[in-house]
Amino acid sequence: MYLAIITLPLLGSIASGLFGRKIGVTGAQLITSSLVILTTLLAIAAYFEVGLNSIPVSIKLFTWIDSESLNVFIGFHFDSLTVSMLIPVLIVSSLVHIYSIGYMSHDPHNQRFFSYLSLFTWFMIMLVTANNFLLMFVGWEGVGICSYLLVNFWYTRIAANQSSISALLTNRVGDCFLTIGMFAILWSFGNVDYATVFSLAPFISENIITIIGICLLIGAMAKSSQIGLHVWLPLAMEGPTPVSALIHAATMVTAGVYLLMRASPLIEYSSTVLILCLWIGAITSVFSSLIGLFQQDIKKVIAYSTMSQLGMMVIAVGLSSYNVALFHLVNHAFYKALLFLGAGAVIHAVSDNQDFRKYGGLRAFLPLSYSVMLIASLSLVAFPYMTGFYSKDFILESAFGQFYFSSIVVYFIATIGAIFTTLYSVKVLYLTFLANPRGPKINYKQAHEGDIFMSLPLIILAIFSIFFGYITKDIYIGLGSAFFADNSLFIHPSHEIMIETEFAVPTIFKLLPFISTIFFSGLALVLSEFYPNLLMSFKFTRFGYNLFGFFNQRFLVELFYNKFVTGTILALGGQTTKIIDKGSIELIGPFGLEKGLLNLSKNIAKLDTGIITSYALYILIGLIFYILILTFGTAGIFDGFFSYTA
Repeated sequence: MYLAIITLPLLGSIASGLFGRKIGVTGAQLITSSLVILTTLLAIAAYFEVGLNSIPVSIKLFTWIDSESLNVFIGFHFDSLTVSMLIPVLIVSSLVHIYSIGYMSHDPHNQRFFSYLSLFTWFMIMLVTANNFLLMFVGWEGVGICSYLLVNFWYTRIAANQSSISALLTNRVGDCFLTIGMFAILWSFGNVDYATVFSLAPFISENIITIIGICLLIGAMAKSSQIGLHVWLPLAMEGPTPVSALIHAATMVTAGVYLLMRASPLIEYSSTVLILCLWIGAITSVFSSLIGLFQQDIKKVIAYSTMSQLGMMVIAVGLSSYNVALFHLVNHAFYKALLFLGAGAVIHAVSDNQDFRKYGGLRAFLPLSYSVMLIASLSLVAFPYMTGFYSKDFILESAFGQFYFSSIVVYFIATIGAIFTTLYSVKVLYLTFLANPRGPKINYKQAHEGDIFMSLPLIILAIFSIFFGYITKDIYIGLGSAFFADNSLFIHPSHEIMIETEFAVPTIFKLLPFISTIFFSGLALVLSEFYPNLLMSFKFTRFGYNLFGFFNQRFLVELFYNKFVTGTILALGGQTTKIIDKGSIELIGPFGLEKGLLNLSKNIAKLDTGIITSYALYILIGLIFYILILTFGTAGIFDGFFSYTA
C-alpha cells in the first residue's frame, strides 16, 4: 500500500506524457485522475493506520550511495507528520485533476498538462515521505522544475516565460543555501539520514546548529515565499488557474514550512533560528497582506493572501508550536484551493478577464461560485467556527501566550496583518459579486457556472472549509492528543506554551483579532458604499497618489532587485568575462599560444634559404653548442662529485 502511494502518480504521469497520443485526451484525463484519486484513498487509509493508531512505517528499498562512511538509502518513512501532509496534498491534487477536466477542456495540450500535474504530485509525495535529506532534496528540486513547466504551460506568452524563469531562479537561491546546509549536516553529523541527524542533535555545538538552521531557513524562505525571496509567487499566477491552486494551496509553497517542521529536532536547539522564524513570519504576514489590499488582479490578491498565511505558519514554527503550524497548513490548503478554484470559475465565466474592477453584480449569474468564495473568504479571515478560525486564531494567541517581549510585538504585527487580510477578502467579494456591474455587456450574457467537473470539487472543498478544522482540532492541538507520540515533531519541554496559550492569555487578546476584523470590515464597506468621494479625493492628492503607487508597485522590491542586485551581478559578470575569460585566459591560452607558435614557425621557416653555406653554418653552430653543453655538463658533474667526497 505504501509503495503504491509513492508510485501511482508517477505511472499516471508517464502514461499521459509518453503515451498521450495513443490514449487520447479522455484517456489521459481518466488515467491520471483515477490514479491520483486511488492514491488519495490509500493515503487516507495510511492516515488512520499510521497517525491515529501511532504505527510509523519505514521502508528501505535499496542502497543509493555507498561511499566509505556515507551510506544513503532510497527509503521512505511514514509517520504522523508525513501522513498529515499527504492528506491535503493528495485531496487537493485529486480535486484539481477533476477540476482541470472542465477548465482545460478547450486546450489542445491536455495530455501534457495532466502529465505535469501528476508529476508535480509525485515529486511532492517524494519530498514528504523521504527518510533522508538527500532524497527529500530530489523531491524539493522536482517540485521546482514542475512549477517551471506548469507556470510556463502556455509557453508562447512572454509573460509566462518571464514568470517561470523568475520562479526557477528565485528558488535556486534558496536551493543553494539548502545544499550548503546539507553539506554542513554531512560534515558535522556524518550522515544525512533523519534518524541519525536528529538523535545526535543535542550533542552538537549550538553554533553549528545555528548555521545549519539558517541555511535550512533560507531554503524554506525561497520555497515558501517569505519576504525577500517572495517575488516569484505573484508572478506564478501566469499559469492556468488549476496550477495556481495546486502550487499555492497544498504542494510547492508548503514544502518550506514542511522542511522547518521536519527539522524541528534540530532547530529546537538554536534560539537564534527560532527568533528569526518568528520575525520573518511576522514581517511577511503584514507586508504581503498590505500589498494584497492594493492589487487589482483577482488571482494576485489570493496569491498575496497565501504569502500572508505562510507567514503565520512560520510564526508558529518560531514559537516552537509545530503542531499548530501543521494544523494551519492543512486547514489553509483546503480553503485556499477553494478560493483559487472559485476565482477560476469566475474567470472562466467572464471570458478570462482577471481584473475584478471590471466585474460586479455576478452573484445572480454565478450563485455557486459566490457561495463557495464566501465560505473560503470567511475561513481565510478566521470567522468563528470556520476551518481557518481554529488554527489562525490559535497562532495569534500562541504569540501572546509565549509572554516574551518579541512574541507580544509579533502578536500585534500579525493582528494588523489579519485585519488587512479581512479587508482585501471583503474587497474581492464586494467588487466581484455585490457591487454594481462594471464589465462589458457581452461578459454578462455569456456568464455561466462550470460543468460538473468544475462544480463538484468546489462543493467538496467548501465542506472541508467549514467542518475540517472543527473535526480535527483535538487531534492536532488538543492538550491530551497523542497524535505526535511517534516524535515526528519535537518540542523542547522548556519551549512548550500550549497550556499558557489556552489558559493564561487574557480574553480581550483572544477576541482582539475578531473584533478588529469586524470593525475595519464594516468601516471599509461604509466608506466604499456611502462616502466614495472621500476615498477618491484622498487618492487624487499627491500623498495619496504616491502612497497608492508605492503599495500597488509592491514596495518597489522588484525595482530594487533589478536595479541593484541583478544589474550589479550582470555588470560584474560582464567585466569578469571581459577581463578574465576573454582577456587574460585568451591571451595566455589559445590566442597567445596560437600567435606564439605561428611566429616561431615563421621565424624557423625563414632559416630555409636554399644556400648550402648557410646550412653548413647552422651545423657548425649546433656542433659548438653540443660540445659546450657536454663540457659544462661533465664539469658540473665532476665538481659535484668532488665536493660530495670532500
